[in-house]
Amino acid sequence: MILTVTLNTAVDLTYRVPALTPHASHRVTQVIERPGGKGLNVARVLAALGHETVATGFAGGATGAVLREQLAATPVRDALVETAGPTRRTVAIVDTASGDTTQLNEPGPTVTTAEWTVFRTRFTALLDGAAAVALCGSLPPGIHVGAYAELVRLARTAGVPVLLDTSGEPLRRGIAARPDLVKPNADELAQLTGTRDPLRATREARGRGARTVVSSLGPEGLLAATPEGLWRAAPPSPVKGNPTGAGDSAVAGLLSGLVDGTPWPDRLSRAVALSAATVLSPVAGEFDPKTYEELLPRVRVAEEPDRP
Repeated sequence: MILTVTLNTAVDLTYRVPALTPHASHRVTQVIERPGGKGLNVARVLAALGHETVATGFAGGATGAVLREQLAATPVRDALVETAGPTRRTVAIVDTASGDTTQLNEPGPTVTTAEWTVFRTRFTALLDGAAAVALCGSLPPGIHVGAYAELVRLARTAGVPVLLDTSGEPLRRGIAARPDLVKPNADELAQLTGTRDPLRATREARGRGARTVVSSLGPEGLLAATPEGLWRAAPPSPVKGNPTGAGDSAVAGLLSGLVDGTPWPDRLSRAVALSAATVLSPVAGEFDPKTYEELLPRVRVAEEPDRP
């Protein structure tokens, strides 16, 4: 079983419009509603790959009820903790003419100390039997900034490999707790290390405590600093579409490869192909299976010389 944690879940709304024009009214051509938040996106992709997946985190209020009803229609098992405050919504507006996406994210409910205690107990119990755990996304109001570091330590104590995918101070503190893998994007990596050189930043981030750092470089693919060496993986050509959730699919690919015990080049190929196939999907947490199968053998993976 793979456990995913989404502390700031959401109901994701995707609006598709012919063209997005500031200060104008728009006719929406398509509305899609899905359970969201980074960890839930990861969970749905993992389930689509055939992995038994359990999702925990928080959900509450009328929005949370909608999220849980929608989650029940998927293979992902619901282990969310109820909150008094309502789950947030996110709105993605897709300009179908250009393919650009505008994202609006609500902050999420304030989580109480009692609710955090209930979650921590549930998380500890779920670690028993987990093959791996992913800690994903932002922290909702009320949760202390070192929460992910605390959860990383609990997973390590239980002997469960842990992946961390967050940003800012939660990432800075979480990486110091020595997770097995972190997956920042280029902006998050630059904020953490102070440099925008991808290779230097990735290696420096690994030196801060993570066993492996896989940096997402957008359409250029992934850069991985692992105990076995440095690797670059890129799609055969750029893919145009909606990039929302592409990084979450990469996380799912990395976790899938981890629990399957595949070598790093194969893990990175899986992650890049899934990410690219997600760009062609209308919503986060889904990927185009045909595109994934076509891209998988064509992903370019090359080992980098380990220069200082």
